Amino acid sequence: MTRVIHTGDTHIGYSQYHSPVRRQDFLDAFEAVVDDAVDDGVDAVVHAGDLFHDRRPELDDLMGTISVLRRLDDAGIPFLAVVGNHESTRGGQWLDLFERLGLATRLGDEPVVVGDTAFYGLDHVPVSRRDDLDYAFADHDAEYAALVAHGLFEPFGYADWDTETVLTESDVAFDAMLLGDNHKPDTAEVADTWVTYPGSTERASASEREGRGYNLVVFDADAAGGDDRVEIRRRALDTRPFVFVSVELREGEGESRVRERVREYDLAEAVVHVEITGEGDPVTPAAVEEFATDEGALIARVTDRREVDADGEVDVSFADPEDAVRDRLDEMALSTAARDVERAVREDTVPDANVRETVKRRIEERLDEEADLGAFEPVESDAEAVEGEEADDGEEVNDGEEVNDGEEADDGEEADDGEEAGTEEADADGSESDESDAADTDPDESTTDEPDAESDRVEATDPDPASNDGQVSMEDYL
Repeated sequence: MTRVIHTGDTHIGYSQYHSPVRRQDFLDAFEAVVDDAVDDGVDAVVHAGDLFHDRRPELDDLMGTISVLRRLDDAGIPFLAVVGNHESTRGGQWLDLFERLGLATRLGDEPVVVGDTAFYGLDHVPVSRRDDLDYAFADHDAEYAALVAHGLFEPFGYADWDTETVLTESDVAFDAMLLGDNHKPDTAEVADTWVTYPGSTERASASEREGRGYNLVVFDADAAGGDDRVEIRRRALDTRPFVFVSVELREGEGESRVRERVREYDLAEAVVHVEITGEGDPVTPAAVEEFATDEGALIARVTDRREVDADGEVDVSFADPEDAVRDRLDEMALSTAARDVERAVREDTVPDANVRETVKRRIEERLDEEADLGAFEPVESDAEAVEGEEADDGEEVNDGEEVNDGEEADDGEEADDGEEAGTEEADADGSESDESDAADTDPDESTTDEPDAESDRVEATDPDPASNDGQVSMEDYL
């Protein structure tokens, strides 16, 4: 029998809502998992990726993580992990550093046997590279086998990775796939194999409403019962409360009614989200947020979902401002990558707090998929293309294809936080795992996806950690 804690998407270093308190919450949640592992005497802690929220964590986050891992090591409990999309770098990985320190084992195609179970690993792989995967793993002679992987796998939400293909093409028969990347906990059976997500250990976005936790996985046919060889149980974590207040205003009702509804909840040290709907009077979000914090909330955010009708008719010189913007952009001969950035800045589905993170990840994805950097070359504008076509043959042509925004589904990320808009619980902020040599990011305000990813600015790589506001890169250590 082998008993392990299966966790993932800890996103250490995430300054959600620009809050240092929330940043500490993410480290505290990881520490709580390790505390449970030590108290319960499990055989291993298995982490399915996105240990860090960013590939350049701050020194305090690194030192805090090392301190937690040392406690696990002192208890004789191995830490087995794979690399997620948020923390992945083009060169060495932070997990490699921890392995050098004797605090972690990076899983791969060779088995790591704990008890009577062989563990294998599959780091996050960009969609553009998955066709080259052969899922070849070395043999083992253990009683059970598990694959730890990071990605959005079927049959769960926002999936872009075929689980059955992994299982059928692998030359090892896995009893379980222990996954990370999707922040919503869930379990399913695929091709006679249990496939499970533990969810994130802290709420990385407001869409992650249910409680946070991790999985306790037991590899024991007798304990599982029936035809099963694996038992998966969910355990809860005590994390910072999120309070969700919905207010539907009737005609004549306004801010006082919103305050009444907010008072009905225990806001002590909570993150509070207020959503306003209905037909009532205008409400100033900042005033409600200030009221909630005065009532004890750590952070308050107000979203007014009502449509505000303008009085009378408004005359404009063009049919649609968005059309005017698009027309001007078409004249600028932007590269495909530049259009990705432009769409991230303007589109309604990306919250303001997530724009930087979204831009960063779209650029990284382009760098992954465009080895020849063709996506960064200026392209003929749609207007020029149409004019040229009409001049050549008189045929009418379309304005040109809409640029793919490159997003998979977040950081979310809460995203986000990176994943609030459209991504729900998935850490699906479109990030791909490689880091540009030409550009790096400073996650001063960093989700996906979801995982409400408050993002980082793009800057040239600086080998001096002192010049990076406390952030460090792998080159500083390896």
